[in-house]
Amino acid sequence: MKHYIIVKFKENTDVEGMLPDIRELFQKALALEGVNRVEVHRSNSDRPNRHDLMIEMRLTPEGLAVYDSSQMHQDWKAQYGQYIEQKTIFDCEE
Repeated sequence: MKHYIIVKFKENTDVEGMLPDIRELFQKALALEGVNRVEVHRSNSDRPNRHDLMIEMRLTPEGLAVYDSSQMHQDWKAQYGQYIEQKTIFDCEE
């Protein structure tokens, strides 16, 4: 399945500065059982009605449960949650 995390950060957040660390953090998800692929995409638009980041994961349904309960996921929320204005989660079949 595909799992998307689509994020709009709060105004004046240094998204470019955080991007290398976010990518490094999400690479750790590949060590989780059932997580097969992770891609972090930065938006190429600076329009105010656009989101800043899309994280695309390919995983098994069981992998989603493993990811949701993982320390890596908790670290994502703890380290970056304060900067997030809006977040959308979308799951679909491949």
